[in-house]
Amino acid sequence: MFQQIVNIFNEHIETTSRCIKPLTPLISDASEMMVQTLLNDNKILCCANGNAISAVQQFTTHLLNQFEQERPSLPAICLAHDSATLTAIASDSAFTEIYAKQIRALGQPGDLLLAVSTTGDESNLIQAIRAARDRDMSLIVISGTDGGDMASLVAPEDVELRVPGINPPRVLEMHLLIVHCLCELIDFQLFGNEV
Repeated sequence: MFQQIVNIFNEHIETTSRCIKPLTPLISDASEMMVQTLLNDNKILCCANGNAISAVQQFTTHLLNQFEQERPSLPAICLAHDSATLTAIASDSAFTEIYAKQIRALGQPGDLLLAVSTTGDESNLIQAIRAARDRDMSLIVISGTDGGDMASLVAPEDVELRVPGINPPRVLEMHLLIVHCLCELIDFQLFGNEV
């Protein structure tokens, strides 16, 4: 068991090391996009599936409440929070529409969609991205492996933060680290050391 624990830690360290150089400038770009969205009085809508939902829940919680220090709340919505809405849409329309319908109703031009996926192949996230496009929203994708089908929907003005790894737990760990980086950078850019 001790060796298994050491192996897990080593895999985490190796994945983190592989992410630093390629993702650092992209995380910076993503944080600037988010800050510009917020400065323009727009909001950030977030979606994910399964275990990846924990990353978007953390992100929206930190923006609505606080990250490390008290500061004004920032507008972010996790589209996975409302189980009644999700199951009604899945039942009455289709599971592929659970986020797209919400984006069509809540998304405004200038808003930003944050979509998180370990594989990038979930049809409901692909539909969410298409709905965001229809609403003239910006896009940030946090993904893994090869980016899946979502990667083909990322435009040059968007940001894709793709974790180079195939082990889902290690990819999810990096997703959470990326979210924490984004929260810290947003706070710094908006509030500096004054919060």
